[in-house]
Amino acid sequence: MAKKVIGSLKLQVKAQQANPSPPVGPALGQRGLNIMAFVKEFNAKTADIAPGTPTPVVITYYQDKSFSLELKTAPASYLLKKAAGLPEVGKRNRPKGSAKPGREVAGSVTVAQIRQIAETKMKDLNANTVEAAMQIILGSAKSCGIEVKG
Repeated sequence: MAKKVIGSLKLQVKAQQANPSPPVGPALGQRGLNIMAFVKEFNAKTADIAPGTPTPVVITYYQDKSFSLELKTAPASYLLKKAAGLPEVGKRNRPKGSAKPGREVAGSVTVAQIRQIAETKMKDLNANTVEAAMQIILGSAKSCGIEVKG
């Protein structure tokens, strides 16, 4: 018999750096889930991802207090800012985009870099082709104040 799903929870945790402190601990603790089991499993699953990369994770938890993890790819804005070579400043030591997107340019990326990011994120995007995924990534670049050079 299949386990009964109680609910799911979305978190964004740095790869290989999950720990029981907020936001992970309280989010799992109030649902009665084993926090240390999550931390160990998440850190093991993200071993092949660069340390510190923000990694969205969907946690599905069941009636018997067990859970399953589904890792997503890093946010498009993070990948774009890394590709543009923006320095790591701002909240949570992440690269920061333009304060006035559309007016000020924070950095630039090439079409080849956009294609590479689109191919990386293809499984998480609502797109059927790489070209459609590139359009989604282009929109993210524009909202971050990142210029795309031919």
